[in-house]
Amino acid sequence: MLKLSRKTLLALEAVIDIAFNARPEPVQAKEITARQGVPQRYLEQVMQQLVRAGVLKGVRGPRGGYRLAKERRRISVGDVVRVAESIDDEEGANPEPRSELGARIVTPLIHTLQEEVMTRLDAISIEDLCTRARAAGVDCGGRSTADFII
Repeated sequence: MLKLSRKTLLALEAVIDIAFNARPEPVQAKEITARQGVPQRYLEQVMQQLVRAGVLKGVRGPRGGYRLAKERRRISVGDVVRVAESIDDEEGANPEPRSELGARIVTPLIHTLQEEVMTRLDAISIEDLCTRARAAGVDCGGRSTADFII
């Protein structure tokens, strides 16, 4: 069964949380940790990687926090997953095969399946997930999600 790391799930939840709640001011990490139930230090590591990758923008100052770096329809689930999974790759979570069977058969199979999954995730935007959450009646922070355009 395909399993995403806790960091990847946290990254997705945080980006969706920001997409719902970043109007007009940025969303603070402490607000996200309160809603998602994770330690702020754990979240900050993931958030900094998302900022470096251009998924989020960090806003400094007393009313600082995080905003999406692009429109939510232009950020794919695949974008977020790649960033979060790269954190685990840096920490050595990608074991090398130990046999010829693993290297020539199992590893290529896994890579093919991963590519197929990433292609599917690239087709789903953060906007799509926000729409699904709204349709499912998920409470994403209590703020209004209305956009006001003049």
